[in-house]
Amino acid sequence: QVQLVESGGGLVQAGGSLRLSCAASGSTFSFNAMGWYRQAPGNQRELVAAISSDGITNYADSVKGRFTISRDNAKNTVSLQMNSLKPEDTAVYYCNARIGSVWTYSRYENGYWGQGTQVTVSS
Repeated sequence: QVQLVESGGGLVQAGGSLRLSCAASGSTFSFNAMGWYRQAPGNQRELVAAISSDGITNYADSVKGRFTISRDNAKNTVSLQMNSLKPEDTAVYYCNARIGSVWTYSRYENGYWGQGTQVTVSS
């Protein structure tokens, strides 16, 4: 089993920045890719960004150039630096870890999940 704990959400004004972090513990050998999803009220959960164990990244078009995903394999953490935030970025953000490819990450919703952290961007 893998436990994922997110932190770093909060309230920020449009144009501001937030950094989300996710710490993995337990059977950390049982996944190679990690990602961040988000779900806004009334919307389906969507992939924001994914990263492989060797640093290959994939982003949703809506966040390209604004968000950066990174990971520290030694510490079993993944982070999401979010800049130039917009009100439409408001959502609960979830950390995910699984065996898989960053290029097909959005097709599936398997793996391990964190409890989610709220990000609210005011206009």
